[in-house]
Formats: sequence, structure tokens, C-alpha cells
Amino acid sequence: MILQISYKLAIKPLSGSEVKLKLCLNGRGLYDFLDTLVALGFLHKKGNKETAVYSNSADSDFFLDKNKASYMGGLLEMANNRLYPFWNFLEEALKRGTPQNEIRTGEQSLFEKIYADQDKTREFVNAMGGAQAGAFITFATQFDFSSYTTMCDIGGAGALLSAQVVLHNPQMSSISFDLPPVGPIAYENISKMGVANRVKIQSGNFFTDQFPKADVITMGNILHDWGRSDKKLLIRKAYDALPDGGALVVIENIIDDERQENAFGLMMSLNMLIETAEGYDFTASDFKQWALDAGFSQTSALPLTGPSSAVIAIK
Repeated sequence: MILQISYKLAIKPLSGSEVKLKLCLNGRGLYDFLDTLVALGFLHKKGNKETAVYSNSADSDFFLDKNKASYMGGLLEMANNRLYPFWNFLEEALKRGTPQNEIRTGEQSLFEKIYADQDKTREFVNAMGGAQAGAFITFATQFDFSSYTTMCDIGGAGALLSAQVVLHNPQMSSISFDLPPVGPIAYENISKMGVANRVKIQSGNFFTDQFPKADVITMGNILHDWGRSDKKLLIRKAYDALPDGGALVVIENIIDDERQENAFGLMMSLNMLIETAEGYDFTASDFKQWALDAGFSQTSALPLTGPSSAVIAIK
């Protein structure tokens, strides 16, 4: 509902009665709901109740307008369509340590189910891209690419990270590397963003295939899907694909080392408990140890937007 309202208000401000008509609402609770969105910072208003005119807040205008590249509502769409019911079983997940998504009813695993259906693939890819849009833009503009010319985004999904990097760094070209089902969605995105001549879509499996060689290898919300041994395997594969001086950049909701500040990162780790067999989110100190074990010489962290950070390892 929030996304539907924000989409309508992106066109023009509306009165409560206009929102009611456009969304076919009953009217009871209308102003309570709209004013709750005002109190939460999603909307602005001038006037009160029947005289009120509602508009998007600056954040809603930037992040919840589907016509903008910064749209991150895909995550809310996926949460509405599939994630919320699974959180009813958090207690069971904590007791059993097993996923509580489709698997609990005998269906396919998370990725098997998503990639078997084009609509679900699109929803998932858009959700992940939207959730990371702000972090990707910040990384593309704040990371020092001056010594590099090539990048490969492992698990690149819709190629949005590759697109942002080449848009903001004229010398860069990039490969977006992911499973075949996401290829058509990635092609659509890079074509829309006008970077199809500088971003290559390459299909492969990051566990069974070698990583493409590049000066910079990125992973956006990939490592948290997997257990410790798989995390270390992927980091080692990145090390092998990089030249001396090359950089591995992992963009995640990095948990603070004291594990008491990044509530979103901690909740995302609980979501990995519900969604995956072994996945969890991690701290910068965790990443540093894994990277040093793989052979990297140094690590650092770059805060991005909100709860997101980039942890960086140099070969």
C-alpha cells in the first residue's frame, strides 16, 4: 500500500479523498493511515484531514518512485509477497536452526524456486537491486577507482552495481557474472541505463566456474547467503582472479564489531537463518580474518548508506 501511494504521489500531490478514489479504499481509517505515514516520514502534508494535501517526503520521492533508478521498493514488494509469513516461524528457526521458507512445506529451496519462475526471478532481482541502490551509488562515487580499469561483479543479478560503477567512472568497464536466468533482466537494465557497451553480461556459477579476471571484484549481498566454508571459498576464488594490487570489495549490511549497533544487519542475519541452510551476516573483523587467510595483504572498511558498508581486501 505504501508503494502504491508513493507511486501516485510521485505524479502529483493528492488530497485524502483523491487517494481514496485512486486506490479504491473504503475510507474508514484513511486519515489515520495517511497521517501514520506522515509521522513515519514517508509523506508530507499541508492541512489536516479533509483539507490535507499529501506529497512524498524527499526520501520517498528518491527511493520509492518506480520511475527513478534509485527505486528500492522492490525489497518491500518481495517482503509483502513472500517474506512476512516466514517470520512467523522465527521461534522454530531458533529452536531447530533450519530454514523456515518454502522448504518447511516441502517445496524447492529459495534459489531453486526463484530461478524456476521468470516473474519470481524478476521480483527477487529487483528487490535485491532496490535494497542496495543507495549503497551501490555511494560506492561508485566514493571508492577510489583511479588505479583500475576493469571490474567483475560476482552474483551481479540485475547488473546495477556494474552500471553505477561505469556511469561514475569513465575509464571503467565491468562484467556482471551470474546464473543464466538473470541474464535477460540484466540486459534490460544496462540497456535502459545506456551502458550496454561497457557492461558485459556473463553467465556462470560462482561455485563451479572460475571467476573472470578483473582489477576489482565485487560481491553485493552474496557472502551472507552462505556458511563459513563457502564464504572462505568465494573469497579465495576472488583472490585467485585478481592481479597484485587488485581489490575485492564486499558490500553487505556489515555488523559492527561489538554487535550492538547495526540492528538492520543483525535482523538480516536472522533473515538468513529463515531463508538459508547456513547463511549469516558478519562483522568487518570476521571478513578481515577470512581475507587474510586467503592471502590478501590488508583490509579496510568504507561506510556507505544506512546500514550498508563495503569491506575491502587488497591483494
